[in-house]
Amino acid sequence: MGKKVTKRRLADNEAMACAKHLRTSPQKLNLVAESIRGKDCDAALVELQFSRRRIAGEVRKLLESAIANAENNHQLNIDQLYVVEATVGKDILMKRWRARARGRVGRIVKPFSNMRLVVREREEIP
Repeated sequence: MGKKVTKRRLADNEAMACAKHLRTSPQKLNLVAESIRGKDCDAALVELQFSRRRIAGEVRKLLESAIANAENNHQLNIDQLYVVEATVGKDILMKRWRARARGRVGRIVKPFSNMRLVVREREEIP
């Protein structure tokens, strides 16, 4: 009895990290994700460290987590890792309101986002 083992969704040379409930809109988070897609992990970390966007610090933590997962869980060489995939999705919306003139209400929507980051080990060129 019991559950069947699910197959691994990623390849053997890939590792993943996910972050939920990031306090920014998906559109703004996607701008940061776009800046690191396809880059080597060390170059992406430097890019995020010096980015002026507020959410870049959280994305940097997520990338460090993906690198740690690759090293500790999958025994990948961290010097050859690069960002394959950085996907952003919608999460919850906090809905607030503000009193406006003549008894009306102005809606304030505070969006949250999810992010999924996949790193892959480069193939050695013979």
